[in-house]
Amino acid sequence: MTRDGGRTGMGLLGPLGRRLLAAFVLVTLLSVAALTLASLIGTGAGLSTARQTDRTRAAARVAAAAATAYTRSGRWAGADLAAARALASGAGARLAVLDATGQMVLSPGASTPSHGMGPRMVAGQGITAASVVVAGRSVGTVQLRFGTPADSGARDVAWGWIAAAALLALALALAASLWVTRRLTGPIGAVTHAARAFAAGRRDARARVRASGELGELAQAFDDMAEEVTRADQARRRLAADVAHELRTPLTALQAGLEEVRDGLAEPDPARLAVLHDQALRLGRIVGDLAELSAAESASLSLRPREVDLAVLVRRVLTAAEPRLRAAGLDVHSGLAEAVVVHADPDRLHQAIGNLLDNAARYCAPRDSVMVSVRATGGQAVVEVTDTGPGIPAEDLPHVFDRLWRGRSSAVASGSGIGLAVVRELIAAHHGTVTARSEPGRGTIFTIHLPLRRSP
Repeated sequence: MTRDGGRTGMGLLGPLGRRLLAAFVLVTLLSVAALTLASLIGTGAGLSTARQTDRTRAAARVAAAAATAYTRSGRWAGADLAAARALASGAGARLAVLDATGQMVLSPGASTPSHGMGPRMVAGQGITAASVVVAGRSVGTVQLRFGTPADSGARDVAWGWIAAAALLALALALAASLWVTRRLTGPIGAVTHAARAFAAGRRDARARVRASGELGELAQAFDDMAEEVTRADQARRRLAADVAHELRTPLTALQAGLEEVRDGLAEPDPARLAVLHDQALRLGRIVGDLAELSAAESASLSLRPREVDLAVLVRRVLTAAEPRLRAAGLDVHSGLAEAVVVHADPDRLHQAIGNLLDNAARYCAPRDSVMVSVRATGGQAVVEVTDTGPGIPAEDLPHVFDRLWRGRSSAVASGSGIGLAVVRELIAAHHGTVTARSEPGRGTIFTIHLPLRRSP
C-alpha cells in the first residue's frame, strides 16, 4: 500500500483497524450462521419431502400389486399377496392389507393373509397408506409401516458438508475482512504517520500512497499540502533573508555616516547630511514597499468591489501617471475599448496598473514608448501594458513577480523588487491573472486578465 512502509498499513492494526475488523467479523459470523441454519433447514425439509415422495410411490406400487392379486382371486380370501409383500419389503417397510370394511387381511410380519375378522390398524407416524382400486371401486387399503428413516445417513453426510462449508466460508471471510481492513486503514495510517513526522519538523515526510478512490485522493491531497507548505516555508525564509539584506545596506551606510560625524571624522555639512538623508529615504521606501506588499497579500479581505469600466479607470491612471512618464522621456499611447465592465475594487486596480506604469518609467530609456490597451475577449477583460524598453532576460522572466526580485537590472535601476509582486497579489485577489512576455532589446508586455461582469 505504501512506498515508505507505513507502520499501520502493513503491521499491527490500530484502533480504527480493530473496530473495522470487529465489525467485519460480526457481519461475517451472522451471515455464515444465517446461511448455515437456512441450509440445514432446507436440507432437512428436502430430504423429508423426498422420503415422503418415495414412500408414497412405494405404497402406490404395493397397492397396484394387491389390486392385481385381488382381481385374480375375485376376493381377498385366497389372494396371493406375495408380490405386494416383496415390494413393501424392498421399500424397507412391513405390509398390512385391510379390506373395504377396515378388517385386517394381512397383518405386518405375517407370511399369509389373515382370513376373517382382525384388529384394525390406524395410520400413524411412519405409516403410509394407499387405496386398492379395482374396476374403479376401492376394495381395500394397503399400509406400509417404515422403521428408521433410510435417509438418516444421507442427512448426516449433508450436514457434515454444510458444516465444513460453513467453516471454510468463515475462514475465507475472516481473511478477506483482515485484508480489506488493512487496505482501508493502510493509507490512513500512512497519512497519520507522515503528518506526525511533518509536524515534528521533517519537511520531507510524505504519505506516498498509491490507492484508488477517496483514500488515495486524501493521501495525494496531504502530499500536495505538504509540498505547498514546504514551498511557502522556503519562500518565507528567503523573504526574511532578502528583507534583512535590503535593510542592512541602507542601515549600514546610515550607521557608518552617523558614526563618522559623531566621532568628528567628517563634518556634518549639507552634502554629508544629504547622503545620510538619501539612505534614510531608501530605508523608508523599503519599509513602505513591504507594508504595501503585506496589504496586497491581504487585499481579498479588504476589497470593496463594484461595477467598474476599465476604460474609464485606465484613463484616470494614465492621467495620474503621465507627469512621471513624461519626466522619464516616454511617449504614452492608449487604445481603450468602450464598456469593458468588471466587478472589482477600482482603487486596487488603479494601484496595480499604476505599479506597471511605474515599472516602465523606472526601466525604460528616454524616447521609449508605453502603450496601454483595454479590450474584452473570450469572456474576460484584458489590460495590456506594452513598452519598448530593454526587455527582461529569459532567465529572469519567470521570477519577475517574485518578492524582492530585481535580477540583473538592479545594477542600472533602483527599486526594491516588490512592485510587481504587489501587482500579482492584487490581481489574484480579483480572481484574475497577470503574465509577462518579453524579448531582450524589444520591450516587455504585461497582460492582466480579469473576469467580465456577468450579465443579469
